[in-house]
Amino acid sequence: MDPGSSLDDVAPIAILMDELRAEDVQLRLNAIHRISTIALALGADRARDELIPFLQDSVDDEDEVLLALAEELGRNFEEYIGGPEYAHVLLGPLENLSAVEETLVRDKAAESITKIANVLSAQQIEQYYIPLVQRLSHGEWFTSRTSSCALYAPVYDKVPTSIQDDLRRGFAALASDDTPMVRRAAAKWLAPLVKKFTKQHVLTDGLAMYRKLQADDQDSVRLLTVEDLIAIAQQLSPAEVKEQLLKQIRQTMTDKSWRVRYMAASHFNELAEVVGQDLVREELIGHFVQLLKDNEAEVRTAAAGQIPGFSKLLEKEVVLARVVPCVRDLCQDVSQHVRAALASQISGLAPLLGKDATIEHLLPLFLHLLKDEFPEVRLNIISKLEQVNTVIGIELLSESLLPAIVELAEDKSWRVRQAIIEYIPLLATQLGKAFFDESLGNLCMSWLGDNVYSIREAAAVNLKKLTEVFGVDWAKEQIVPKVVGMGQHPNYLYRMTTVQAIMTISPSLTLDIVRGDILEMLLQLAGDPIPNIRFNVAKALETIATSFGDTPQGRQLVQQKIVPVLEALKNDQDADVRFFASRALLKAHALEA
Repeated sequence: MDPGSSLDDVAPIAILMDELRAEDVQLRLNAIHRISTIALALGADRARDELIPFLQDSVDDEDEVLLALAEELGRNFEEYIGGPEYAHVLLGPLENLSAVEETLVRDKAAESITKIANVLSAQQIEQYYIPLVQRLSHGEWFTSRTSSCALYAPVYDKVPTSIQDDLRRGFAALASDDTPMVRRAAAKWLAPLVKKFTKQHVLTDGLAMYRKLQADDQDSVRLLTVEDLIAIAQQLSPAEVKEQLLKQIRQTMTDKSWRVRYMAASHFNELAEVVGQDLVREELIGHFVQLLKDNEAEVRTAAAGQIPGFSKLLEKEVVLARVVPCVRDLCQDVSQHVRAALASQISGLAPLLGKDATIEHLLPLFLHLLKDEFPEVRLNIISKLEQVNTVIGIELLSESLLPAIVELAEDKSWRVRQAIIEYIPLLATQLGKAFFDESLGNLCMSWLGDNVYSIREAAAVNLKKLTEVFGVDWAKEQIVPKVVGMGQHPNYLYRMTTVQAIMTISPSLTLDIVRGDILEMLLQLAGDPIPNIRFNVAKALETIATSFGDTPQGRQLVQQKIVPVLEALKNDQDADVRFFASRALLKAHALEA
C-alpha cells in the first residue's frame, strides 16, 4: 500500500477526532452530524473497529453533542457498519449514553436502542441486548436504571419464555426501586410492556406491579399509572376489571393530588371504553360528575374536554339528569380556560340529545357562552356550530344565534372580529345564499372599511372564499359593484382596500367579469395621487395578467389594456411604483412569449 492512500485512509477518523476535541461546541456538533459520512469514507470494517470504539469513549462532552450522537446512532446507522448482523456493535456507545446525567440524552439513547432492537436477530437480542438491559437495570446510578425501563417492552415478545420470566422479574424490581425517578420511569413504561403479557401474566405480575406503583407516595409516579390502568383493563374482561381494579379506579379518581386527578380526567374516555358498560353506569358516571366539580380549574378543564365522548356511552336520560346540570354550572365557571374547553365540546352533545332537548337545554347555554367576556370562549362556540345546525336546523339557529354572531362581528377587539370573518365562509355554507345575503352580506362589505389593516385584509380573503362558495354570478351581483364603488371614495384607505380586494378575488372570477366590471376602475386608480395605491395597482394588474394570460382572449386583454398602463407606471416618479410595474411587465411579456 503506498503512503498516499494510507494517509487518505487515516484522514477521516483523524479529522473527526480533531473536530471532536475542538473547543468550539459548534464544531464538535458538526462533526457528530457528519459521522455517517465519515463511516462511509472509512468503510464498514474500519467504522466498526475504529469509529465505534472512539465514539464509545466520547461521552464526556456537552449535553447537546451527546444528544446529537444518540440521535445519529439511531438513524439506521447499522447500514454504515456492515448491516443488521453488526447492529449490536452500536449498543456499546448507546449504553454509555443511557447512563449520563442529562434526561434528554438518556431518553434519546433509549429511543435509538429501541430502533436498533427492531433490526436485531433473536440470537443478537439474547447475546447482546438482554445483557445490556440487565447491566443498566442493576446500574449503581439511578440514571442507568431509569433508562433501562424503556428497553423491556420492545423485545419482550421476541425472546423465549425463560427470558420473559427474567424480564418480568427485572421490571418488578425497577417498579420497587428506592429512587422515585426510577419508579416514575417504570410507571411510564409499564403500559407498553403489559400489552405484550399473556392474560395470565397480567393477572399475576402486571397487576402486582401496577398496584405497587399506583399506591406510591410520590404523586409524580401515581399520575403516570393512569395509562397503565387503561392498558391492564384492555387485557381483562369487564368482570375481571370490576374484581381486580375497582379499588384502584376509585383511588385514582379521588386522589389527594390534583395532578393525578387531572391525568384521570384527561384519559377518562379511554378508561370508560375499556371497563365495560356496567362499571360506567355504576361507578364512572359518579366520578365524572365529581371531576367536573373538582376544586382545581385544570381538572375541570380536562374533564370538560371529555364530555361528548363520555356521554356517548350513556343513555340520553342519564346525560340529561347527570351531565347537563354540570355543563350548566361550567358555563358560569370562574375560570375562562374551563369555559373555553366547554365551549369547544358542548356542541358535541347536540347529536346525542336530539332536537327538542338541544333547544331546551343547550341553546340557552350556547347563547350564554357566545356573550362570554373572553374571545376564546366565543370563538370555540362559533367554530363548532355545524354540529348544532345539523340537529336543530338553520332556521332556529339563525333566529337564536345569528344576532349574537352579528354582535361579535362588531366587537371592539379586532382579533374577535378577525376570527368571526374567518368563520363566515363556514356559516355561509350552512346558511345558504338567500339567507346569507339578507343577514350577513352587508356586514362582510363593511369590514372592508375597518380601521384595522388585518381586518381589511381578512375581509378581502373572505370575499374570495365566499365567491368560491356561492359562485361567480353571485359575486358579480353582490360583491363586485360594492368593491368597485369604494374605488371612488375620497379616503385613500378605502381606495387602497378596493385595489387589494380586486387583487385577492380576481383569480376566482371569470375573464368577462374582470374585463367588464373591474378593469376600468383599476386602470383609473393607476393615476391616483397616492404612490401606495399606484404600486398596489401594478401588483393587481400582475395578478390579473398571470391569472388570465393563459388564454388567447386573456393575452389580448393584457396587451391592449394592461401593458400600456404598466409602461406608464414604469416611468413613475416613485421608486416602489417603478419596481412593481417593471416586475409586472416582465410577467406580462413572459406570457406573450
